[in-house]
Amino acid sequence: MPSIDPLELTAKLVRCPSVTPEEGGALVLLQEMLELAGFECTRVDRGGVSNLFARWGDKGHARSFGFNGHTDVVPIGNRDDWTADPFGADVRDGFLYGRGATDMKSGVAAFVAAAIDFVTDTPPDGALILTITGDEEGDAVDGTTALLDYMDEAGEKMSVCLVGEPTCPDHMGQMIKIGRRGSLIAWFTMTGEQGHSAYPHRANNPLPAMVRLMDRLASHTLDEGTEHFDASTLAVVTIDTGNPATNVIPAQTRATVNIRFNDAHSGASLTDWLQAEADRVAGEFGVEIGMDVKISGESFLTPPGPLSELVSRAVEAEAGITPELSTTGGTSDARFVKNHCPVVEFGLVGKTMHQVDERVAVDQIPQLKAIYTRILREYFAS
Repeated sequence: MPSIDPLELTAKLVRCPSVTPEEGGALVLLQEMLELAGFECTRVDRGGVSNLFARWGDKGHARSFGFNGHTDVVPIGNRDDWTADPFGADVRDGFLYGRGATDMKSGVAAFVAAAIDFVTDTPPDGALILTITGDEEGDAVDGTTALLDYMDEAGEKMSVCLVGEPTCPDHMGQMIKIGRRGSLIAWFTMTGEQGHSAYPHRANNPLPAMVRLMDRLASHTLDEGTEHFDASTLAVVTIDTGNPATNVIPAQTRATVNIRFNDAHSGASLTDWLQAEADRVAGEFGVEIGMDVKISGESFLTPPGPLSELVSRAVEAEAGITPELSTTGGTSDARFVKNHCPVVEFGLVGKTMHQVDERVAVDQIPQLKAIYTRILREYFAS
């Protein structure tokens, strides 16, 4: 089987309009390629989401290496703001343009190309597993979680896993993610009593209570950071009342906060703190308070060790720099994989992900394939 060109594969994937939750032909394309190379493939579709599980080698082998990634992309935004076709995969001035070029069809192309070439050239003593979802950019309820549920039921197991998300802020090889912060969103509703603004004593304005609560939350120092994490953050992202009348005190107002937290906290402990603060302010102002919370993921850490050292050595050999081990950034599907096996993330530069004119430097894609190939060779040679 001829060597797989990861740049050509990236272009083919970008041309698949796989805006969440549409499959767009991306997983069909990958399944056909992987099956030709001898991978056993299973579609693990759930809840209207398309997912692909692929394994080369014996099921249940004691040693297996896994890759995880996604082919779904965010919407393009205003088409008129793009200078290139968002699904055209045009190459210009050393960059390939298109939605998903950075996040993360190039990463998927690189690890699929590396995996196919590796098992073709040097069949390993072990199993190579690829889990590719179409639901990372959406609610992520039926994506990687569905794949992991399938693996548990089918007796499939990854010994370790590398998520191919873009991890480098400015230049190739700069950063490996060994963990991620947790993410929590809280929605508050304050209810008082409507009245005339000229007679505030006859009403119960919920706005001062909400402003007081938001100030208390935003002014609070959650922590000073931990050994591998920066300090946790809380951002007030909206306060909404929707009152167009200047002579009416509203009966209700709403606000939302977003917390990104380190391993000094859990979603449950932060929820308890938020509820206690809300109850305190509600009591002070005599208003009713409602709170809804969504925990998108808990913080996690894969301590520096054999897996991160393996990836670091490959990056140093191919990119010529020593990568930083980091836990910065938002959430990724590694938050699900960490319950299955040790996991780290490494990919290319993510400067333009989710932006208009998203693009990837064409020379980074074969370099990423070379890094992934070196990781596989050393892992199965050890």
